[in-house]
Amino acid sequence: MKNAEPDIDTSTRRLTQAERRDRSERELIAAAIKVVADQGVAAATFEVIAGEAGFSRGLVTQRFGSKEGLTRSLIAHLHEWQGDILEAGHVDGMDGLSALIAFVRLHCAILRTAPEGDAYFMLLAASVADRLETRRAFAESHEIERILIRGFIERGQASGHVRADIKADAASLLTGCNLLGLRIQCLIDPGFDPAPVSGAIVAALSDHLSPRAEEKR
Repeated sequence: MKNAEPDIDTSTRRLTQAERRDRSERELIAAAIKVVADQGVAAATFEVIAGEAGFSRGLVTQRFGSKEGLTRSLIAHLHEWQGDILEAGHVDGMDGLSALIAFVRLHCAILRTAPEGDAYFMLLAASVADRLETRRAFAESHEIERILIRGFIERGQASGHVRADIKADAASLLTGCNLLGLRIQCLIDPGFDPAPVSGAIVAALSDHLSPRAEEKR
């Protein structure tokens, strides 16, 4: 009888060069998020980020090239992170209005618990205040968010869960601006309780977007 093939312990498998690169990049991004969230944007030099991650400064330069390259990598990572949160919340399977409300609630739920969000908005504020080239990266990021939110609204309109006369672009920008203001307020005032405002945003969106009684007939 032929012997069975031995089990392979993948935990001891040597990583490929691509896997090592991917892991080191993720570790550097995590270190950058921590440094920005804990110490501020000015502290997030390549040397400090490298030290936080346990790598050389040269590796940070090699991976990102510049502060703008690092910022763009961080933004891409944060969009993936948001996508994972939305997927875990099963937002894709909801009607458009419910998906939009879930999107807002998920954002509000992590206001005080996620350094990723803090780092993003701290970098955003610095790019605007200092008129940095990274403003373009944030403008592109916000356009991605606008399209995502608009998609929820248009999905709701197609299914009858959102009023047909709503201007989807305007409503998506309004939603994004509300969330932006809420996050900035949390950064400005550590004692601020976002829960009541979060509830008010959800209630206002639901009231504004839900079909009127005559549309439901």
